[in-house]
Amino acid sequence: MLAKMKLLFGAGIALTVWSPTVMAQVPTASDSPPENVEEVVGTLGNDAKIAIPAFATNADVPTQTSAGTTSALGFSVASVIYSDLRNNGLFKPTGPGSLPKPALGQVQAPDYGSWQTRGTDMLLQGYVRAEAGGNVTVGCYLYDVSLGQQLAKAGWTVPPGEWRRAAHKCADMAYSRLSGENPFFDSRIAYIAETGPKDRRMKRLAVMDSDGAGHRYLTTGQTTALTPRYSPDYSKILYMSYFNGSPRIYIYDLASNTQRLLLQSKHPLFAPRWSPDGKWVLYSMAIAGNTDIYKMPAAGGSAVKLTDSPGIDIGGSFSPDGSRIVFESDRSGSQQVYVMNADGSGQKRISFFGGRSATPEWSPRGDQIAFTHIAGNFRIAVMDPGGGSLRYLTDSWQDEAPTWAPNGRVLQFFRTTRGSGKTGVWQVDITGKNERRLETPGDGSDPAWGPLRP
Repeated sequence: MLAKMKLLFGAGIALTVWSPTVMAQVPTASDSPPENVEEVVGTLGNDAKIAIPAFATNADVPTQTSAGTTSALGFSVASVIYSDLRNNGLFKPTGPGSLPKPALGQVQAPDYGSWQTRGTDMLLQGYVRAEAGGNVTVGCYLYDVSLGQQLAKAGWTVPPGEWRRAAHKCADMAYSRLSGENPFFDSRIAYIAETGPKDRRMKRLAVMDSDGAGHRYLTTGQTTALTPRYSPDYSKILYMSYFNGSPRIYIYDLASNTQRLLLQSKHPLFAPRWSPDGKWVLYSMAIAGNTDIYKMPAAGGSAVKLTDSPGIDIGGSFSPDGSRIVFESDRSGSQQVYVMNADGSGQKRISFFGGRSATPEWSPRGDQIAFTHIAGNFRIAVMDPGGGSLRYLTDSWQDEAPTWAPNGRVLQFFRTTRGSGKTGVWQVDITGKNERRLETPGDGSDPAWGPLRP
């Protein structure tokens, strides 16, 4: 059962959502934003210096978290927040390792003068507290140092195993307030974990946090898993599997850790995808050498054929409003990107860049389509929904299968290393300037970024 969480902003304003965390009210303080907060948001950029000291605590006592004592937990929470804000490329944060730890009384009354002498623009600090029963409370405060004003605050009481979620939510609060963008740190990624030699590759369905932590395998590897996708409500994962050579589409229920067979066929199946409302599943099926796109109810039932052209049509993704579908097809002689209405009408090619274009994925913002462009090497690229404004985000030997962060500002993809054939999950922001690899226990492919966690 999901517990109700109230996220408190300002003077008694509460936003109620559903979450596996339980909200604790943070200490009261004036939260009125400064009159020029829009100017603050508009002028912050790559030079914004954010100090993130270790979170304070009222007493250094043991906790049931993996971080150990409350003092160690305060350092770990700040470190996660620092990593989140550093890796997105918008800010220049300084982490707890090189900053003085504030006293508990300074969390709501910072010494602005001392932070100004350090050249700090923004201060993100807070506290942690061990609760009876093992839970921990994390309070989070964001200050504009030059204005001497508080910009935002929030607090969460979480089970000991969920303390990283509180850190991600704190980073999301700061990111949203300072950038004007929607949050994305408190989200998860499904991907295919790969181990073993090339001729006996084990491919398991796995999940992890947006920063690569919290890793968990969902399948045993006895059957091959491929192309996972989170449901819009985060409760399920749709994926392909092969059992004794028979292709199947499964829906994995994350709450019960059980799965339901949606479709089994004697014909090859490819690339199952959810509709934005979670009611439909797109997939492709090959019959007599011809591959077409179908959609069927997620609850099961009869399928509707959406394409009927010679060659290979493979479904990509729905637009955010569910009205259109972007997909790839070789009907013109090579892999290219097409769009069509959700009922299959109005099919139109939009990629004319030379080479081949594949694995298109519509941005959650609706303004761009990410895809793999193949012209010598494989690169992650974006274009507008009409096929214009091509931009490359990566330039390696083989990067493919982009997937969007919930806010449409960051993408993940998988990269194959030339020579070794090893694969890994990578991340790049929409500018193409901030690229990094996510640490996974083994090789990784087919990442699928889920929505913001409720």
